[in-house]
Amino acid sequence: MTPFDGRSEPARNAPLPPFKSLPMKGPDVTVDRRADGSILIRSNHPPGQGPRSIAHLLKTRAEAHPDRPWMMQREPGHGPWRQVSYGQALHAAECIAQWLLDRGLGSGDGVMVLSANSIEHALVTLGCYTAGVPVAPISPANSLLSTDHAKLRHCAAVVRPRVVFAQSGTLFERAFQTLRDSQPELVFVTADGTGERAIALAELTATPPTPAVQAARETLGPSTVAKVLFTSGSTGMPKGVPQTFGMMTGVIAGQDGLRAEPADPDLIPLSLEWMPWSHISAGNIGFNSVLWNGGTLYLDEGKPIPGQFETTIKNLYEVSPVVFGSAPIAFGMLAEAMERDPVLRRSFFKHLRYMGYGGATLSNDVNQRLQALAIAETGQRIPLTTMYGATETQGVTVTHWATERVGLIGLPLPGITLKLVPNGAKLEVRVKGPTVTTGYLDDPQRTAAAFDDEGFYKLGDAARFLDENDPTQGLVFDGRVTEDFKLDSGTWVSVGTLRPDLVAAASPHVQDAVIAGQDQPFAGVLFWPSAAGMQALAADPGPGSPRDKLAAILKSRLAAFNAEAGGSSRRVGRFTVMTEPPSIDAGEITDKGYVNQRATLERRHALVRSLYANPPGPDVIVV
Repeated sequence: MTPFDGRSEPARNAPLPPFKSLPMKGPDVTVDRRADGSILIRSNHPPGQGPRSIAHLLKTRAEAHPDRPWMMQREPGHGPWRQVSYGQALHAAECIAQWLLDRGLGSGDGVMVLSANSIEHALVTLGCYTAGVPVAPISPANSLLSTDHAKLRHCAAVVRPRVVFAQSGTLFERAFQTLRDSQPELVFVTADGTGERAIALAELTATPPTPAVQAARETLGPSTVAKVLFTSGSTGMPKGVPQTFGMMTGVIAGQDGLRAEPADPDLIPLSLEWMPWSHISAGNIGFNSVLWNGGTLYLDEGKPIPGQFETTIKNLYEVSPVVFGSAPIAFGMLAEAMERDPVLRRSFFKHLRYMGYGGATLSNDVNQRLQALAIAETGQRIPLTTMYGATETQGVTVTHWATERVGLIGLPLPGITLKLVPNGAKLEVRVKGPTVTTGYLDDPQRTAAAFDDEGFYKLGDAARFLDENDPTQGLVFDGRVTEDFKLDSGTWVSVGTLRPDLVAAASPHVQDAVIAGQDQPFAGVLFWPSAAGMQALAADPGPGSPRDKLAAILKSRLAAFNAEAGGSSRRVGRFTVMTEPPSIDAGEITDKGYVNQRATLERRHALVRSLYANPPGPDVIVV
């Protein structure tokens, strides 16, 4: 399949059209190179003035435009949209806050949320913010897909909640019982009022606010813990990371410092969000950005997996976002859908100013396809931004200028200091600033190990300048320091850069890949096929099964890739195609769609052994 190009054959050699204007300041940094080889990088743009807290921000926006829709969600079965306005959200948050205060909850307590994104989930979050009670959203997979609830029980032991919320008591009854067994005094609240001894959320939102709510709000400040988020747990049980209002508003202030033009008072930014609120990308950065910009958030119940992305497509027929952000896997599926559907393409690009991806590297192949679609629809290319960070740091760098290149992590946000430290052949990323946590919840040992002697948080990633002589071109993600490995020749393989290049070379036939080869003579690859690619091969009348056809295509593509590789660290010796999809319960993939390289290799060690057996296993293809 040839990717849609959007231009006629003679036009393919013509200069590409310009990017749409990106309303952000250009790169401007100070770089200090130390004698020990470390490098400090700071933005020369001062941060803007962020809000005192997210609870104060909600009150400000609700008073400015009480009737403006804040959040939209469909009724079940892809029904009509229901909404909550800014004014309604403030009132509900204050009612919930009063209920929490009446029960004596404070900064030392917690509310756990087990269910996915919803209007009710959002209102509970805002109620906790307003009362100064930390809220802890837990990935729904830990309740609904887990067979042993080990991570759920661990998270509850860390947070020690007094209240647990879920959308449906019926759906989450098994998780409720697990928590009830270990903590009988827990109070359960559900949006629909179902569940044994559960309280309906309507009771909370009917509690009349008193002056105690305003008094509680006035105690909030930068050091107030607003939330506890958990890491993915790729190297053990998830770590609880306190999220202060200062961390959240530090991102807002940094982004505001990059604004190149005043906000348009007549523009109400629309956004469509599927990524879970149990992660910083959607739960903090996206959620808070909607409030800061006075926008309207449409909740997308689709996901970038076969059978569920169709819901996202249906929503994009109705919602034309100003900014669209998602995981790289979603952009590949979206490009594929728009290449087939000009109506979808028209709706998607109608108001779009720029797109943003994060959490993993977007392949150049997907970028080119998206730009071809943008050119065909608008006559211009669309800037692609990306924000880089972690649960412990929020967003710390951003690509805030139009660039021809994907794979950048950008430059530090205003107010952030980045430190690159030599680590073998790479530069390890460390960070300090208002967005960075002070440590893990009740875990002093891991906290001490996470920071260096200057107080910089160690992210475990590597980065390098795109151009050593021109730092303003930005930093390139250079892989996870802990994911990279050596072949038996002593040659380092950079997984973070090789993996997206292989996925691009095999596009659109594969969804993702995992790289093996520690202490082996060559790199091997475990591919997950894409559903659309397999459907196309199944419809192909040629001889052989879809898997046989896929193997032949991948062998040809990888042979061509190897011919241009330039060294053993980039050449693939063998590969296999996995038939079992990635498992969330086993930690192979997060609920955002990001692959955990280490967990997959450990869980599928039999496939890895088969790759390197002599002779190789029956499903292994030698390139």
